[in-house]
Amino acid sequence: MGDPVLQLVRLDEQRWPTVDPFLNCVHHVDAYPEGNEAMGPEASLGGREIGSDFAGIDGWRMYHGDVVPGFPAHPHRGFETVTYVRTGLIDHADSLGATARYGRGDVQWLTAGRGIQHAEMFPLVERDAPNPLELFQIWVNLPASHKLVEPTFTMFADRNVPRVTIGAGAGKAHTTVTVIAGSFDGTEALAPPPDSWAADPGSDLAIWHLVLDPGASVTLPAARSRHTVRTLYVFDHGSLTIAGHPDAVGFDTAVAVHPESPLELHSDDGTEVLVLAGVPIAEPVASYGPFVMNTSDEIAATLDEYQRTRFGGWPWPSDAPVHPRSEGRFARHADGRFEDLETGRVQTG
Repeated sequence: MGDPVLQLVRLDEQRWPTVDPFLNCVHHVDAYPEGNEAMGPEASLGGREIGSDFAGIDGWRMYHGDVVPGFPAHPHRGFETVTYVRTGLIDHADSLGATARYGRGDVQWLTAGRGIQHAEMFPLVERDAPNPLELFQIWVNLPASHKLVEPTFTMFADRNVPRVTIGAGAGKAHTTVTVIAGSFDGTEALAPPPDSWAADPGSDLAIWHLVLDPGASVTLPAARSRHTVRTLYVFDHGSLTIAGHPDAVGFDTAVAVHPESPLELHSDDGTEVLVLAGVPIAEPVASYGPFVMNTSDEIAATLDEYQRTRFGGWPWPSDAPVHPRSEGRFARHADGRFEDLETGRVQTG
């Protein structure tokens, strides 16, 4: 094989280009200051468009929040959200009755299916220190046969998310691979929700996060299917050398690559890479904001149903609920099952 690179695309600050079966990939990085009594920013909100603050003044955003940053209750239908939080916390609540505080390496996988509402707020729990936040939210499409499945809420605690270290040893540069979905060199990710495209054996869906030390190398395994589409997002800093490509790839670049053969990556100065891969669903996509269906008629029907039913309503007293500052990382499922994400303790409802 010649040059393994098919295309290079410059990344913008937050929203990254994706290809089928992925719909969207957003990289949130916010340098939040100390928190106030209400777990909002201990800083003036003057000059911000409260309710829709995306400008990044002083390196952080309120998004759609007005007291606590984040995204108050909003609906989804027809796809899934995979939220991987590296730094900071998210307070989750949804119309199923599930709630959580997660982050610091945790992953939430939400199958919206026939319809769900959820809130994603970013509580600034530290009063005397900054509250940096970094997360990826990846939208994965659902095939037509699964667009209207029952919604499900799934949490992967950081302590259980598989990680592979390549080149470990005293004085050796190494690469750490976080396996969020799929399989990496024999290490399998935790099981995705049962109705996910990732649960289909033919999907070859993978989400990997690679951290390369300066001087580190790693070889991406060949795809299981010749139909797999694979994109590398080089971000944060540094550069990446892709075997067979004549030039190093700088950060803030999306790289579409051939997936058929193992692919060696190397970084002289250290960098980070998000890898999204999968077999395309190859169906028509009709979308309107938070709704993704196959036809415009289905979108119209979705809008009508949401106006009538609110997808089952909203069981919480606020559209932007947050948990007490002292609360640790946890997940309470709609069936009452409680997971302590820090210790692994589980209690049935």
